[in-house]
Amino acid sequence: MTTIRVPTPLRPYTGGAKEVDVTGVTVGAALDDLAVRYPDVRRHLFDDAGGLRPYVNVFLNDEDIRTLRAEATPVEASDRLMIVPSIAGGAPEAPLVPVDHAALRVNQASIILLLLTAFVIDATWLVAIVAAVMLAGTAIGRPGFLWIYILLRRLALLKSDVLQDHPQPHRFAQALGGAFLVPGMAALGLGVTWLGWGLAWLVIALAAVNLFAGFCVGCALYYWLHRLGLPGFRVGPPPSTFPGQRPSAAR
Repeated sequence: MTTIRVPTPLRPYTGGAKEVDVTGVTVGAALDDLAVRYPDVRRHLFDDAGGLRPYVNVFLNDEDIRTLRAEATPVEASDRLMIVPSIAGGAPEAPLVPVDHAALRVNQASIILLLLTAFVIDATWLVAIVAAVMLAGTAIGRPGFLWIYILLRRLALLKSDVLQDHPQPHRFAQALGGAFLVPGMAALGLGVTWLGWGLAWLVIALAAVNLFAGFCVGCALYYWLHRLGLPGFRVGPPPSTFPGQRPSAAR
């Protein structure tokens, strides 16, 4: 069964349930099953022709179904659907999803340790590896050094720390760090060591602030660009959370 997250305005029609398990192999079928279970929900989701109303925004995990296959998007038992109310101007209020901050912290610690090692032994090639891993992780939507976290979890050395958050700003922050290292490598290759290692130390400092102070500078920049309305920056900070600050565990 697939789980649907019900927004606050619709909970009076689901008996107060925040989440409902439904059946269906597509998003449309899952929503229809929700409407069968709670008939009063139907008129709020579907128009007279049976299509989703224009102001109904549905996310599959953290992706708007409009960017996928809309109501025909396939769903699996492990997926989460979220019905998200519109905010001013009709834009969807982006949903929070589970984000494992323990994995993010391992990623930050790995970046710090590897770049420090690169500086101590004067290894430009190691800087290149860190940059490649960070950018590759961003491309697939995961922390670059996730494999280290998985290994530590299997050895029972770490526990997960799952918080309701937005994954997009963390991916942006990782991409930003990788982008700083690319000209840093170029500078080291050209013999401009002060600039190359300076950029590497900047990435170390940003990762350290995130790791030890719980403040993601790259995330804060993402939220600032979101406020400016730049395309692609589609989520704001979690409610009651200062932009860039780690969300509360109680959220």
